[in-house]
Amino acid sequence: MLNIKMLKPYYVKEDKRFIRVVLAYQYFSLFIDNELYQFVPVESREIIIDRTRKRVHNVFDIFVFQRGKKMVYVSVADLLHTPEFITHLKTIIEPYYEEEDSLEDDVYSDEVQGVIKELEKANLRRLIDHSIDTNDPDAFQTLSDEWNRMYS
Repeated sequence: MLNIKMLKPYYVKEDKRFIRVVLAYQYFSLFIDNELYQFVPVESREIIIDRTRKRVHNVFDIFVFQRGKKMVYVSVADLLHTPEFITHLKTIIEPYYEEEDSLEDDVYSDEVQGVIKELEKANLRRLIDHSIDTNDPDAFQTLSDEWNRMYS
């Protein structure tokens, strides 16, 4: 049984592609079979999150935990199966996504709005053409009025 007692980053380093959560001895501990083990930075010492995919990049890395002379090796993949670990990790990296996402949302929202307007305009044209093809004067009049209201 694997439970997280504490998971705090020693520091968080970020670049354009990755968020790196660097871990240290005093900041990461877990219970394995009801015994407390401390993280030891022997092999891997960071969790790397890919910003674009929003996924952990180094799932095959191994973390070492120690209790006295006993050492336990736990992969990042195993830790990701623990809901507590995911919750702690999300709490740590959330502030680094908010800044980036808000900037991207502003840029994309203008683009998306433009595309939506063009699609709505093209759809209205098709509906007007369809009303002509089906010889429906009421629909033609309603759609033409809508066209004039929106685009004139």
